[in-house]
This record gives sequence, structure tokens and C-alpha cells, in this order.
Amino acid sequence: MAGVRWRGVPATGLAVLLAAVTACGPVAERRPQDLRVGYDSLDGSLTVWPPRGSLIEDATVTAAVTEAVRDWRSPVDDRVHVPSSGILFSGEVDGAPLALVAAAVPGQAASWLLQLSTDGDRYAVSHATEYTDPGYLVYSDVLPVQGADGRRYLVSERVRRLLGPDGRTLSGTDGITVPVDVPQCTAVTVTATLRTTESLPRGRTADRLLDLGAGTANPRYPLVRDESGSGKRALTGLDTCQLAGEDGPFGSISRRVADRNVPQLVPASWPTGKLAIRTLGEVALDGGAPAELEQLTWETADGTMSAVVYRPAGGGAVVLSPADRTNALQVYELPVPEQPLVVLTWRSTKDTTLSVPPNTTRLVDRPGLVVVPLPERNETFSLAAEDKTHYRSAGSPRR
Repeated sequence: MAGVRWRGVPATGLAVLLAAVTACGPVAERRPQDLRVGYDSLDGSLTVWPPRGSLIEDATVTAAVTEAVRDWRSPVDDRVHVPSSGILFSGEVDGAPLALVAAAVPGQAASWLLQLSTDGDRYAVSHATEYTDPGYLVYSDVLPVQGADGRRYLVSERVRRLLGPDGRTLSGTDGITVPVDVPQCTAVTVTATLRTTESLPRGRTADRLLDLGAGTANPRYPLVRDESGSGKRALTGLDTCQLAGEDGPFGSISRRVADRNVPQLVPASWPTGKLAIRTLGEVALDGGAPAELEQLTWETADGTMSAVVYRPAGGGAVVLSPADRTNALQVYELPVPEQPLVVLTWRSTKDTTLSVPPNTTRLVDRPGLVVVPLPERNETFSLAAEDKTHYRSAGSPRR
């Protein structure tokens, strides 16, 4: 736990929270081998995640939830460390039992939100999402809950008010909101107002989160931080299911474990925050109307990623490139119908020179931006800078 941080919280406040994790005992009667109920985290005198729900003090239910959590395995077969995990909610929602567990999975230093429902007379994990932001799950204040009746949110005791996508206050019981109409493939904003606490002496009037849509598939965590609101602007008009696809910006770079790709885990390119977009320029194909090129950037647990968005004239279908990690020379392959493209961007100075393969047609050629047709075979592009030359490849077959 020593490496955990909470974005937006001063170090002194975080120290109080970290100290509280191991300082408090169980909240309710339970067997020593059972999950704790609630989570032993404090912000000053405020218990951030107290035990909540009508079944939270039912020892039989707690034991059944613990058994189901012990039986669950992550996509790479890691198990939950029960002593450092906790049941945040256990009760009935719309007449059906529901349990929400903040689960620590040590194998990948991961934090998972497990959602459990009843399967006959037993509990079973029905949804499991991995929280990949560099920080522990219980240091968030709004957690997603998936249900047949729509998205709900579980909020911490630090949340004084939560506004839904329509800007209206979401009511709730025991920390769980009423169902929220979240579209399948469209990002919407939820905004929390946080109380004044020791770690937030002035509180926070607008703690913004983007919900990437009800179509976000497990184990991908659907909530992304959006402090400035730039993320909402960046994703306006974009299909988040397309963004999250195997070749889309958010889903195209697999996580690597023990030197192998593990597509079952959350992609390395999955966003955690700081989404933004900027215009690169225009490109016209075959004498047609120019299409707009934009560069989408975002933060992930693995660092900054970016992609190119191609918006054709006349409102045609948007085309997205796969993600590219931050490099001196960024290379994006755009699968534009009839004319696939390579977009190259870099920070242009008097000391930088881009070289492309011989006989390459430059559809756009200006400082910091070159667009060429996608080569039929793998080709190398180079950027000569003052200190070194940077080489990148593109073309079919893809790198």
C-alpha cells in the first residue's frame, strides 16, 4: 500500500488515510477469515467507506460473499487478498441481493471492483472491473454499478451531491444512486460535490468523471477522470465502443505480463484521465473535400498515449487510428476506406528533418505534419533531430 496515491489529495491527507487502513478493527461481527465490512479508511474523522446496505451486518451473507470472492480469479488466474479487501455495500437493490467488494489482487498490484449477485442460494461475481489508475480503488469517491435497469453509482461519504449526465442531482439510498440513463457508446459526465474534510479543506465543487458508456465491457473500468472538462469536449461525437475496439485508440495496445500480451486484461492503452484533442490540419483525397485531422491524447497507467481522428467532410463516418505511445516521431495508421493513410507528427524545429521512403507521395507536407498513403509493405520513416535520429515503421503488414 505504500506506493498508493490519491489524485487531487494533499500528501498529509493521504497519510491520514493510509494510516487508518491498518489502524482500525472490524466494523461488525465477522469471522476472522471473512472480508471486512466497510473499508477502514478515514479522512480526518470521516469514515470514507463505512459499511452500508441492509445486509451488511448479516454474518451469513458476509460469509457467502467471502466464499464467492475467494473462488473468483482474475483473467490471469490471480486471487484476491482477503485481508486487504472489503465489502463496501451489501443489501437489496430492486428486491435482489447485491454486494460490492473492493478487492486487492496482489499478482498485478491491481485493485478490482467486484459486483456479486445471488446464483441460487449462493453468491457469485457477476461483474469485475479493474481499476488501473495509479491509485487504490477505495480512494475514489464514485464507483460504477452495472445493472439491468441502467447504470448506478456507489458514492463515498465524502460525496455531498452527485449530478447525473443531465445536470440533475441523483438521489439514492445507502450510498447507491437511482438508475442513470447512460448510453451504450457515448461518453457522459457525472459530477460530484465533495465535502470539506481534512484532506480537502475547501471541499470540491466539481469533481468531474466521464462514464465511457454502458457498452464498456469487463474488465475495463468505465469511469475516467475529467478535472478540466477537456475529456468531454474531446469525445463529443465519438463512438466510445469504436474507441474501445481491438483496433481503436483505447483498446489497441495489450497489457504485457511476463513478456507476453494478455488481451484478457485491461489494455495498456485504456484511459485514466487527461483526455484532450487538438486540430492537426486537413487532408484531401482524390480531389474531394478536405477531411479534418485531429490528435486525441490521454493518460493511461502506462503513460501518455495518442491517436489520430479523421473527420471526413459532409459528416461521413469518423475513422480512428490505433494508439501510439509517446515518441519523438508519432506514427499513426489510419484505415480510411479506399485510401489508408499514415499520419506522421513531431515537434518541428529548425534542427528537425523528416525522411520518408523513396517515391512516397506526400499528401500533406508541412512542418510537424506529413500525411502519406499507407505503404503496401512495411517501410521506415526517420526524424533527424539535433541529438539523434528517430526511426519508426508503418505499412502492411502492420508493425
